[in-house]
Amino acid sequence: MTHIKKIEKQTNNKFLNMYHLEFNDRAGNERDYYFCTRNDDEHIKIRTHELKAEGICIYAVTTEDEPRLALVHEYRFPVDEEIYSLPAGLIDPGETAAEAAVREMKEETGFNFTEYTGGEAFCRRPFFLVPGFSDEPGAAIFGTIDGLDGKPENESTEWIEVLLADKDEVRRILREEKVSVRAAFLMFQFLQSSKEEPFRFLNCSEK
Repeated sequence: MTHIKKIEKQTNNKFLNMYHLEFNDRAGNERDYYFCTRNDDEHIKIRTHELKAEGICIYAVTTEDEPRLALVHEYRFPVDEEIYSLPAGLIDPGETAAEAAVREMKEETGFNFTEYTGGEAFCRRPFFLVPGFSDEPGAAIFGTIDGLDGKPENESTEWIEVLLADKDEVRRILREEKVSVRAAFLMFQFLQSSKEEPFRFLNCSEK
């Protein structure tokens, strides 16, 4: 059941656009709502109701005796400062989420990424990121990294510091720094992981 009475595109930008919605609230009053999207007018989720990942974040650990987690400390324009997050990016047309993870990891960090395919499949399905103001779904991809002496290929519009954080550093970052919520939840999982089973948290089967 939809509550939307009218949809109006308000901007015409290349990468991100704003939409205005009209709806009646539960008391019958006419109200307004706004959201942003990366999709063109034919492919906004209001029209398609499709659940397909548009972007990925990458949970990647080293294969060392004491695994470290790959993080980025990146400048973000909406907050005008650097925040901690996981390597991430958009899925290009024709790419799978795993292929996007390999490409984005190489571009952002210089590391070579190998996907871990164990655990429950639903851990990799798309989920909506911020449905209060965007229709964008994303997926998490898990795996390991090597080639730690690689060089990133950042664009001139990106300011990214790459780091490999052990559990003590992850705890410090969570206590003291500004962190994206998606990264924070996966950092919690890293703190509970073991070197013998770094992806055990993906085994979510019923007991």
